[in-house]
Amino acid sequence: MCHLKALFFILSLTLSGCVGSQNETSSLQTDTNAVQASFAQKAAKDPSFAKPNVVFYLADDQDVTDYGAYGNEKVHTPSVDRLAREGMVFDNAFTGQAICAPSRSQLFTGKYPLKNGAFANHTPTRPNAASVTQQMRKLGYKVVLAGKSHVKPASVYDWDAEWQPVPKAGVPREYIPLSDIETYFETATEPFVMFIASKYPHGKYFDVEQPNADALKFHPFDAHLREDAAYVRKRAGYYRSIEEDNRQLEHVLDLVDTHLGANTLFIYSSDHGVSGKFTLKDIGLRVPFVARWPGVIKPGMRSEQLIHYTDVLPTLMDIAGGDTDAEMDGKSLLPLLLGQDRAIHDYVYGVRTNQNIINAHVFPSRMIRDRRYKYIRNFNALEVLDRNLGDNEAINVFLRRGAQQHRDEAYEELYDLDADPFEQNNIAGQPEMARIKARLSDQMFVWMRQQGDILEDGFGKIPIISAPAFKLDQDSRFRTIAPELRNTLTPDDYFVIEHWERPAQ
Repeated sequence: MCHLKALFFILSLTLSGCVGSQNETSSLQTDTNAVQASFAQKAAKDPSFAKPNVVFYLADDQDVTDYGAYGNEKVHTPSVDRLAREGMVFDNAFTGQAICAPSRSQLFTGKYPLKNGAFANHTPTRPNAASVTQQMRKLGYKVVLAGKSHVKPASVYDWDAEWQPVPKAGVPREYIPLSDIETYFETATEPFVMFIASKYPHGKYFDVEQPNADALKFHPFDAHLREDAAYVRKRAGYYRSIEEDNRQLEHVLDLVDTHLGANTLFIYSSDHGVSGKFTLKDIGLRVPFVARWPGVIKPGMRSEQLIHYTDVLPTLMDIAGGDTDAEMDGKSLLPLLLGQDRAIHDYVYGVRTNQNIINAHVFPSRMIRDRRYKYIRNFNALEVLDRNLGDNEAINVFLRRGAQQHRDEAYEELYDLDADPFEQNNIAGQPEMARIKARLSDQMFVWMRQQGDILEDGFGKIPIISAPAFKLDQDSRFRTIAPELRNTLTPDDYFVIEHWERPAQ
């Protein structure tokens, strides 16, 4: 049966404003109405057109500033730039956490990491979570993963088909399974959602001989490293890995155009930025997000609206004719895809957890951001450390380690992103910003309570967390703990996240 909800929405949609276009903006409303009318006609003649196939291509660890479509003229991203010309670029798209598993879990559940349960890397989603597999299967879709997973448990992410990355000679990382992808495109008989998860440009990078700093673009956060030979070499290898990922993407786009036809929504993104990984900076949390849907999305569009990874699953469900789960944090982006410029979110939020498989620092942080201002609370900043210390000296040692490791980060941070997009000037202490800071702080704590956050406002309430893969006082495969700190904590010292402790399914 035709997706009547989306069809009626398209037929009745009244534009309240215009989304910026790269070319013709004066005729946008007329053009968008024509696109919507065309889509409605196609859907009326062919009910299957109202349920498009969806292909979501996810790169790994690539800064939003490292695309031609996002203003970097020195990086080679022709395939993403092509998608930008043929579809819509979102300039304010965000993930809630700048590490792999928590970022991906948001795409697949429609919930922020605190709510879905995967808020430290290499930890599972809550076992009772309803993921994209269950949600879209109920709506008549097959759901497929091709490439890197990094999410668990299998009971939550029960893909209808799944193919692992494949070895490839002469490159530093495994490739996406192009052969399996092509076969599926050729033989699919039901609507499907396919997530293609690349391992590029994530390190290990290519080794570039005689790298040239002039061939790279520098920003305020790394300008001081322009003369650092090791950094330039690494960055050149990263650029080369970006180029390799664009070659993979080019193959996928060719397969889509050959086998799937026009009724395919194609979305490109990267899970988070590498330069801001593990942080709450925009260079880590702001992500590229480009959508192409021939006959529906007008080519050459740009949107400044705040959108979020939690919006992806509600959008897919809306397109497929389903109702969004009330527990989800995200909202449908369908109005934006159809050309209506309206706010999806007033705020987006961020989480940082330093107690994980790589770091052994107790330094949790939370973030809230609107279109202009960002507020960050670093709960164990050095300036408030003494108020967080308690009677348990074993715990105090790790609290001190966290505060010292991040000694340059203030308890409160506030940034005017219009004037300071790379967050170099903390204005939290300026008296004239007090009202803005209070508004953002109050709203952030409302959100934290809604999320069931383990953090609270106040001091002396910093939880010590652990999982089978990491404990603060034990070695992991990524780090070694000083001998005098090993096995100094007891089970009673930890705040237990029950679903982290269960064996992986």
